[in-house]
Amino acid sequence: MIMKYDCLIVDDEQVLAETTCEYLKMFDVHSAYVTSGADCLKFLKNNEVSLILLDINLGDSSGFDLCRTLRITTQIPILFISARSSESDILIALNIGGDDYIQKPYSLSVLLAKVKVVLKRYQSVASVTKVGNIELDHNLCRINVGGVPIKLKSMEYKLLCYLIENKNKVVTKNELFRNVWGDSITGDGTLNVHIRHLREKIEKDPNEPQYIKTIWGTGYLFEAD
Repeated sequence: MIMKYDCLIVDDEQVLAETTCEYLKMFDVHSAYVTSGADCLKFLKNNEVSLILLDINLGDSSGFDLCRTLRITTQIPILFISARSSESDILIALNIGGDDYIQKPYSLSVLLAKVKVVLKRYQSVASVTKVGNIELDHNLCRINVGGVPIKLKSMEYKLLCYLIENKNKVVTKNELFRNVWGDSITGDGTLNVHIRHLREKIEKDPNEPQYIKTIWGTGYLFEAD
């Protein structure tokens, strides 16, 4: 049976992880903790989590590496918690997909406030979007096509979400570079590869797409009722 948790703490300092976990539970934040990256990945295979608190130093592994691995398949909010305070560490954490950076030692009350803000934002998003035979579960960052689960990489998921949010409207390449990739220097080649992969995963015939239409010289149109 799959269990649902508000928060998963990933920290090799077991006493701190356990204390933080118990504190969050006192305020109705259903939480659990693990002490390694490997245990985190195992936990996520069998449970649903709305938020991850992730330490950078995890014994023989790195929270940075774990974040990169998670971002391949999920957009679950990740708040880094670390005693490391250099600007470079903070920038790395945010640039690889972290949503915030909290320095140790942290105030449990401040941490609780940040966690509740993220959870409220996370839970306010419409949980499921249905377009044609495509179903997006925003809370779990998963997609089903015709009832069949489809694996998307992080950027593919972001791209599909943006196209669906703007369905039946021509979206320019520059708009996609700016709002999906977050920059203006991503090349056409990168975008074309992601569009091709999306079509292969969601279209019955990728060569004659039902949903993602190319508007030559401009961008793309996600066509749906």
